[in-house]
This record gives sequence, C-alpha cells and structure tokens, in this order.
Amino acid sequence: MDGALIVNKPAGLTSHDVVARLRRLSGERSIGHLGTLDPGATGVLPLLLGRLTRLAQYFQGREKEYRGEIRFGFATDTYDAAGQPATEAKAAPTPEAVAALLPHFRGHLHQTPPPYSAKKIGGVPAHKLARRGEAVALAAVEVELRTLEMLGMAGERMEFRAICSPGTYMRSLAHDLGVALGTGAHLTRLERVRVGEFELGASHTLEGLAELASAGKFAEALLPPQRLLPEFPAVVAPPEAAAKLLHGQSANLPEFSRARMVKVFTADERLLALGRRIAGSLFHPEAVFAG
Repeated sequence: MDGALIVNKPAGLTSHDVVARLRRLSGERSIGHLGTLDPGATGVLPLLLGRLTRLAQYFQGREKEYRGEIRFGFATDTYDAAGQPATEAKAAPTPEAVAALLPHFRGHLHQTPPPYSAKKIGGVPAHKLARRGEAVALAAVEVELRTLEMLGMAGERMEFRAICSPGTYMRSLAHDLGVALGTGAHLTRLERVRVGEFELGASHTLEGLAELASAGKFAEALLPPQRLLPEFPAVVAPPEAAAKLLHGQSANLPEFSRARMVKVFTADERLLALGRRIAGSLFHPEAVFAG
C-alpha cells in the first residue's frame, strides 16, 4: 500500500507506537513518520507508507505549527508536566511581563534541547542517561521561531501559538521563558496543528482508521499524491516519456523546462517518479514509484 497519511496522535503514545498500530491496521510493513511527537503531545503526525517512504528526504525543513499551554511558577526536570518540580514555587508573572518578553524569543536563537529528549550523547539517547541519573550536557542548536504569540493568560497559565523550524523544542521554550522571567515554567499541553502541508483538519484518529480498516476502506484515508510536495510542479507524462522514466532513463518534459524538480504522474493519476532537471527540458528520475 503506497500513500501518505496524517494521524491525529493521542496523548500517551509514542510516534513509534502509532507506526506499530498502523502496520497492523493497514497490513503495510514499510511505514515511516516525518518527525516525532513527545508521548504527551497530540496532533499532526504525518506518515508515509509503502514505496512513498522514499519521499521522506524531500520533506526535510518543513516548518511546524503548535498550540499549547505553559504554566509559570516552577520548572520541572523534564520541562513538562510529566516531570518533578526542579525549582521552588514562585508567583506567576503578569501577562504584561510575559508579553514584553516574547519578542526576544522570536527569530533565530540558540536553544538547548531538554535533558529528557531523544538527542544522543555518545550514541545514547539523552533521556536514557537522565533516567539513570547521569549528567546530561547537550549542546545548544540554532532554531527559528517565526511566530510566537500569546493567545491568552489566566493566572499562572498561558495559551500560546508558535510556528518554528524543525528541531525546535516547545518544552525548552517554556523552560527558557521561565528562566528569563525568574519564575520558572514548564509545558503543560502541546498540540501540533501543522507540519508543512500536513494539517490537523485532514488528520484521522486511530479509532477512525480502525473503523476504515475493518470495513476494508483503509485506503480512503490516504492523501492523494498530488497534494504532496506542492513546491514541485505536477505533470502527466506522455507514454514515451513515462516508459523512459519508469526504466530509469531521462525524458523530455518541455512544459516544465524551468522547474528544478517535478512530480511525474501516469495517465491514471499514479505517482510515477520524481524528476530532476539536468539540462533544458530533460529530466532524470531520482525516484521511481509506479510499475
């Protein structure tokens, strides 16, 4: 089964758990996700199935959009509500103080991942070292918060919306805001509402997918390949060009002589290949899917 699917991940499951369930429901063994979500987070988890798993490399760099809640007053060792308090309780900041600080967290900044994360130290995930009580020293990485806004604040809790580059940790954002305000803070709720072109409104719950699978209609949940990688123009290859691409040979696609990459479809709307322009209107297949 070849396709793409957006799962609305529930809280309490790892991304690996979701992939395992989808293998059972779909009967497809080759499934990969496009970016993990913490077990406590919910929302958009894009998956590629079958031969389309080879598209994963082309989705790198997709921006992500989140909505969530931060609680001020104390930090935790995991930077979220699942951890233990790591600082003494303090009075929450005023909404005005938080609003004045947010502009300093927009744009490019260096962020240190949480000690309880999948980042590896000497080949070992940091969270495994932290759970063993070992010291975790992770290097800061450059990330970009393109949007960071307060949606509302009541008492010690702030609702927020963020659009960011890959690799940005919302748990670290919450922790760093607490440090900057001197009050401590941690993430209490997080929902990912978008990853690139994958949006929450087009997602499916695991329960809904189970119903489709039991009715033999699981394929109805798959996204049409035309909706994937919208930055690449789509072309229906004429028979001669399609035959060449299918066999790994370059073919002329004159109407897209200025495109860097194209999605090539068969006449019956199956994704045939991704083609990279090598000269003029001549495209070489980087990956072939139909056959």
